[in-house]
Amino acid sequence: MFGVWAPGEEVAKLSYFGLYALQHRGQESAGIAVSNGSQIMVFKDMGLVSQVFDERSLESLRGHVAVGHTRYSTTGASVWANAQPTFRPTATGGIALGHNGNLTNTVELADWLAERDRSGGSLVPGALSGEAVNDTSLVTALIATYPDLNTEDAAAEVLPRLRGAYCLVFMDEEALYAARDPQGIHPLVLGRLESGWVVASETAALDIVGASFIREVEPGELITIDSAGLRSRRFAAAEPKGCLFEHIYLARPDTTISGRRVHSTRVEIGRILARQHPTTADLVIPVPESGTPAAIGYAEQSGIPYGVGLVKNSYVGRTFIQPSQTIRQLGIRLKLNPLRDVIEGKRLVVVDDTIVRGNTQRALVRMLREAGAAEVHVRISSPPVKWPCFYGIDFATRAELIANGLSTDEICRSIGADSLGYVSLDGLIQATTVPKNDLCRACFDGVYPVELPLAERLGKQVLDTERRTDLDGVPTLTAGLGAADALSRP
Repeated sequence: MFGVWAPGEEVAKLSYFGLYALQHRGQESAGIAVSNGSQIMVFKDMGLVSQVFDERSLESLRGHVAVGHTRYSTTGASVWANAQPTFRPTATGGIALGHNGNLTNTVELADWLAERDRSGGSLVPGALSGEAVNDTSLVTALIATYPDLNTEDAAAEVLPRLRGAYCLVFMDEEALYAARDPQGIHPLVLGRLESGWVVASETAALDIVGASFIREVEPGELITIDSAGLRSRRFAAAEPKGCLFEHIYLARPDTTISGRRVHSTRVEIGRILARQHPTTADLVIPVPESGTPAAIGYAEQSGIPYGVGLVKNSYVGRTFIQPSQTIRQLGIRLKLNPLRDVIEGKRLVVVDDTIVRGNTQRALVRMLREAGAAEVHVRISSPPVKWPCFYGIDFATRAELIANGLSTDEICRSIGADSLGYVSLDGLIQATTVPKNDLCRACFDGVYPVELPLAERLGKQVLDTERRTDLDGVPTLTAGLGAADALSRP
């Protein structure tokens, strides 16, 4: 997400470049909303930022405040109707909203919205009619249905009712708003332009538009930026639980999280990994790009030379966040190509960031052996992923996670490696320099920092298999394969 309030600037173009810097966080759709003070225009479509926008479309978006979004779907199908920013009319105008994360109480929120409509408390009856029902649409509609309150006060009424992970950047005709859940699970930062303000999912987006980093948006904070300046209010007490997976994979290496550059964290993870899982080898190679910093750290600590043994096709997107297994597997085949003259006859340490389903590593090990590698020792800069994420990362059901039910040795045999080593959870946390109690570690240890309602636990299993064709993203109590498994741990 990217938001900018800057009178006199080309806010649509600033948003375009900000989203370009954040493309790695979502590749399914992109959109920008702009207000000129009297009306909001929204332009969005399926595809990458560079495919959705051109000079002509950006020129048509004139104004002083803008909100942009690139989507990676975890709730709701990957279709145009679910592209963001979402827009809803209000009693006095409209609001456009972008969301990063995943709410865990969508059933409760949908019931609340229906109750507000039935009670006549809304000037926009049937606020979601003709629109896909997902968590982002619910939040947008709820904020829009307070005819007697301005946007800031309406948001202050809605935000305390939300549960799960959410960073929100939204706007009305005059102002820009930003909010972060009380746990601060995903990052959201505030930056200063010479003539305005910027909010973004990562500091790298501030850098690309020339904004100075001011601070992180605090967990449980609502920020408003308008002609009166910047003001802040709390809607909940901060209970920090930052996503550990941001440090491993999601964030760009040149982004700063909790005061530390992500690249430095990943290099340190590699050093710890080398101490915990040493081996005898001729060359350390990364799985580019996300495995590169940890491979550098592993090579530094072990004394084994670092080299480039795999060439990445830069025009293939991130295979982990593609919306279907078929596309993921196609991406794996297109994404990497081994350098035979570098790896032939060599004992290799191959460093990657995660093993989730095992498809990438299985194909990778096979490619390296076919290219002549004598040995392939896989080292992973995260612990085994054993639990699904309910907060905005598509780990799907436990049944799809290769580390669920298999030991490290069994996974090693499954992917065809000579050895396999994961960094320990304590070692990973040490590398981040963030206190353990301030991190969400649920995908590794199953301890979820935000309570998961029964409907969400069961509904997640259904959504994992149905959401690509079903526009109704609100979890139901319909039981499906894996539902009992989801309930096996608090």
